[in-house]
Amino acid sequence: MADPKRVLLAKPRGYCAGVDRAVVTVEKALELYGAPVYVRKEIVHNRHVVDTLAAKGAVFVEENEEVPPGSVVVFSAHGVAPEVHDQAAERGLKAIDATCPLVTKVHKEARRYAEEDYDILLIGHEGHEEVIGTSGEAPEHIQLVDGPDAVDGVTIRDPEKVVWLSQTTLSVDETMETVDRLKKRLPLLQSPPSDDICYATQNRQQVVKDIAADCDVMLVVGSKNSSNSVRLVEVAVQHGARSGHLIDFAHEIDEAWLEGATTVGLSSGASVPDNLVQDVLAHLAERGFTSVEEFEPVTEKITFQLPRELVTDLRAAGRA
Repeated sequence: MADPKRVLLAKPRGYCAGVDRAVVTVEKALELYGAPVYVRKEIVHNRHVVDTLAAKGAVFVEENEEVPPGSVVVFSAHGVAPEVHDQAAERGLKAIDATCPLVTKVHKEARRYAEEDYDILLIGHEGHEEVIGTSGEAPEHIQLVDGPDAVDGVTIRDPEKVVWLSQTTLSVDETMETVDRLKKRLPLLQSPPSDDICYATQNRQQVVKDIAADCDVMLVVGSKNSSNSVRLVEVAVQHGARSGHLIDFAHEIDEAWLEGATTVGLSSGASVPDNLVQDVLAHLAERGFTSVEEFEPVTEKITFQLPRELVTDLRAAGRA
């Protein structure tokens, strides 16, 4: 008798502490202040989450100028430049900053090195909201390095005063390849005091690496604009999965992907609620993938407090 078709289910997967904090921030703000609560950009990069919050009364805008004066605005988990805070204050907005604390850490590093007159090489993807926010902390000191191939274009003032920082949601392997290339050009390049790539990104990539070689197909639940979700697919293929696909919902699975497959790997990006993963498991079970093996090499226990501005108002209303 042939072995049953199986699913190798990655854990940790889905929501990280920063995403959970950001989503709960919008939910609590709606409960406390009432709808509408405005959110600058997508609170996290996930279609389902954004649509669900919009149905509850969140209004997503691109810039502060779209928010009526005096209204509540929540800044997304990806962080914003200082000028965005200034614009909110000028419009009399009640701003609640849901920036992930791990992104805030990178912002603080950027400010500190800029104050010490360092050149800062920010490894990240051009146009990503997190990169825009971090660059805004010290635009005259920061230059973007978008992957290993961009290293040759780097110019600095003093090879003894240069440091690298990174976007928190990158591929660990590609980031270190970029750093290695930078260090060949700049032997005195300094590293940040602690790793900038967030614990959740690293953990999700590591378990995908662990199972990839056993997978005929790797499915990652996540949206196309989610950097960490896209990286998971890349990591899976780089480490031996025969194919990899990014999906928002179970119904997006192409039946052709499963033809001849006996082992499907399954993970999800850090902004994905687990009910979407459970939908995929149900979809796969209907197609004979009834054996589910969960792999959990590391347990995550990190949590973050809600933004200070929101906690203060919740306490005042007796809802903390």
